Amino acid sequence: MTNEPNFIAGQESEGKVGALIAWALFILSIPSANVLVLIGLVVSYVSRGTATGVARQHIDAQIALFWSVFWWTIAVWIGIIVSAVASHILVGIPFLLLFVLAWFLLGVWFTVKSVIGLLKLLNNKPI
Repeated sequence: MTNEPNFIAGQESEGKVGALIAWALFILSIPSANVLVLIGLVVSYVSRGTATGVARQHIDAQIALFWSVFWWTIAVWIGIIVSAVASHILVGIPFLLLFVLAWFLLGVWFTVKSVIGLLKLLNNKPI
C-alpha cells in the first residue's frame, strides 16, 4: 500500500473525514483563540497514517501550514516585544505598528488558506 496521491475520478480517498474536520477546526481557530487549531493539528496527525490520495495531500498541507504559521507567529511576536521595549524611546512605535499589522495579516492568511483548502477538498481537488 502506497501513500501516493490517487487521482482516479470517482474513487473516494481514505482520510477525507479527518481532513475535513481539521480544515474546519483551522477555520474556527480565530473565534476559539487558537485552541481549535491545536485540536485540528492533532486530528491531522492522527488521520495522516491511514489517509490516501487527495486527503493525504490535504493533511500534509495542513501540517505544513500549521508549522509555517507557528514559526512566523513566533518571529512576529519577538518583533512585537522588541518594538514595544524600543517604543519607550519612541524609536519602536512604527515597528510596533508594522509587527502588529504583520500578526493580523498572518491570521488572515492562515484563515484564507484554510477556507481554500476546505473548498478544494470538498471538490476532491488537490491542494
